[in-house]
Amino acid sequence: MIARLTGRIDSTSADSAVIDVAGVGYLVYCSARTLDALPAAGEAASLHVETHVREDHIHLYGFAELAERDWFRLLTTVQGVGTRVALAILSALSAGRLADALLAGDADMLTQAPGVGKRLAGRILAELGDKAIPARDAPPGAAGGAGDGRAGAVDDAVSALVNLGYRRGEAYGAVAEAARALGPSVAVEALIRAGLRELAS
Repeated sequence: MIARLTGRIDSTSADSAVIDVAGVGYLVYCSARTLDALPAAGEAASLHVETHVREDHIHLYGFAELAERDWFRLLTTVQGVGTRVALAILSALSAGRLADALLAGDADMLTQAPGVGKRLAGRILAELGDKAIPARDAPPGAAGGAGDGRAGAVDDAVSALVNLGYRRGEAYGAVAEAARALGPSVAVEALIRAGLRELAS
């Protein structure tokens, strides 16, 4: 199985890149975010790769960041989310924004991706919500210890803002931003105040 490719960019298209490794061109399907991060043709590049082997084909999926690859793996475990839809989601949302959407239970954010309707968004939230973490751009499941405590504080602060009349998605976004700025040991009360300032700005 191919887990990583390092070579030179031969060419790119709307959904893929060809990586020249010692004279062999590998076709790698990528999200728009990964494609945007690639250098110009002829320059060196390295991608984390997920290899999918089927009876009729072998496809390579490339990612500039490990977090994106890990979310791709998780997304494709959800019924109805194939590789193309997973890449569409990762094109529309960064790894951090995807974690935010799952933690906030924000289906509308997921439906920004082509091919994701309300029904599929709800299924993704139901199956992956407990795998999201508050740390932006970290791989799924990487949090622990102090991170678990922060997740509890974030949830409590979000609930408080929702009780004040804010939508859960916007409340979570404000609190998550505050949590990143204030650090892992911040108290719930401080998160609520900072979240209110974020929402007012």
